Amino acid sequence: MDDDYLKLFVEETSFYNRAVLGAFLPENVWSGLPHFLQGWLRCYIGGTLLYLLSAFLWSFYIYYFKRHLYFPKDTIPSNRAMLLQIGVSMKAMPCYSALPAFSEYMIEHGWTKCYPRISDVGFPLYLAYLIVYLVIVEFGIYWMHRELHDIKPLYKYIHATHHIYNKQNTLSPFAGLAFNPLDGILQAVPHVIALFLVPTHLMTHMILLFVEGVWTANIHDCIDGKVWPIMGAAYHTIHHTTYRHNYGHYTIWMDWMLGTLHKPTDDELKKM
Repeated sequence: MDDDYLKLFVEETSFYNRAVLGAFLPENVWSGLPHFLQGWLRCYIGGTLLYLLSAFLWSFYIYYFKRHLYFPKDTIPSNRAMLLQIGVSMKAMPCYSALPAFSEYMIEHGWTKCYPRISDVGFPLYLAYLIVYLVIVEFGIYWMHRELHDIKPLYKYIHATHHIYNKQNTLSPFAGLAFNPLDGILQAVPHVIALFLVPTHLMTHMILLFVEGVWTANIHDCIDGKVWPIMGAAYHTIHHTTYRHNYGHYTIWMDWMLGTLHKPTDDELKKM
């Protein structure tokens, strides 16, 4: 890639920095920071707001506004449990924010197959590349998640932090990012690996990284969505209770192909 083309990436990420940092901080606080640190700070602020707002609004809706529809009173997680999950998530957020900042750094230096404008490839190819990107992510997260269980030291020292939430009255949307920091990064790394394997639109990549925060809140709410082939909360709640099934991320396909799928039974759904 020539320098003029790479400048398009820098211009775009600089625009995002100005939009987010300028909205929340005085300019003299952030304008003198190196471009990489500006990107990290923007991702930290954006990630924190997305996590807290999405999890809080969804929790308010399902636990209070619609509490009689979805949950018996004794199965609603306590405020203390949700505050503890927020604490774990916020301790990890600075590390989580480093991943998109590093991916931007690699993109801006021309190390990946990223492109800045959909018009560079055309809309049909954009869609085709996006499908391949999502397949890579689904494959990568499945195996990363499965190995975090199968390799005992990884489970004991990294992934077990997340699995203390293992039943309905401890799982909540706030548990979606309550990981050991390294765990959260490892499970998002397939998004970055995909950048080296398939042409990827920069803005789409950034959106999909942040969509992870909303998605993980959703799959920890214990509500059965029943949308095939989505790996919804009912499937993921089974994962938290059996520890050996439903490692997939967005869909059930990897688990189905590799024999680790456990479809929730009617009795299990009644217990959720």
